Amino acid sequence: MSKTILITGASSGIGQALSYVLAEKGYNLALAARSIDVLEKMKGELTGKYPAIKVEVRKLDVTDYAAVPRVMNEVAEVLGGLDIIYANAGIDEVGKVGTGIFEKHRKNIEVNLLGAIATVEAAVEYFKKRGQGHIMATSSIAEYRGLPNNSSYCAAKAGISIFCESARAELHGTKIKITVLSPGFIDTPINRKMKSRPFVIDVEKGARVIARLMEKQVKRSTVPVFPWNFVRRLLRVLPTGMIAKM
Repeated sequence: MSKTILITGASSGIGQALSYVLAEKGYNLALAARSIDVLEKMKGELTGKYPAIKVEVRKLDVTDYAAVPRVMNEVAEVLGGLDIIYANAGIDEVGKVGTGIFEKHRKNIEVNLLGAIATVEAAVEYFKKRGQGHIMATSSIAEYRGLPNNSSYCAAKAGISIFCESARAELHGTKIKITVLSPGFIDTPINRKMKSRPFVIDVEKGARVIARLMEKQVKRSTVPVFPWNFVRRLLRVLPTGMIAKM
């Protein structure tokens, strides 16, 4: 029987690429994002190319926190249940601390942390009723060290990783699994304006790595594993003077 996954932030970047990779593998899809027109176009393409799968799309802003469980339960009912829920929606509002950019900080926290928490919270509640399930969340290599111009983004990504660790401990011994993925540079709109993107890979390759890690139900991983598993350790110990130059 085909598995069914709900992906937030599915209209672009990792979420969009992963949708096509999983459709190819025969997964049924529930795709949610703010850009409903893009999702409708994706649905037409996906069902046209893979007529055996089911695809449902919903407009969802994860900062409308009450809407998250409502949309989740709605698509679950239509599709006959969800097996995987992926808290993937995210933004990156950059800027230096103390330059009048509080609104950017607020947006980073609201989308990347609170929106992700709302998704994971609703997913745990849903899967507790179902008795099993797999929850995924997109963090970032930025969770491992506070980086210049990305203070609130780093904080939000570290926050969702720790939140998921706590949830995993609470769910220990159950059939509900949690995976946290920390991508390095994957070629998506969220990072294309950056001056430097070391070890960048194309988004389809990144999505295929994510699909493999998802199917293995790993607890935590960088994406791809190499070289970012090494880089994350390096980030922890680099002196502040070197970090300041990044």
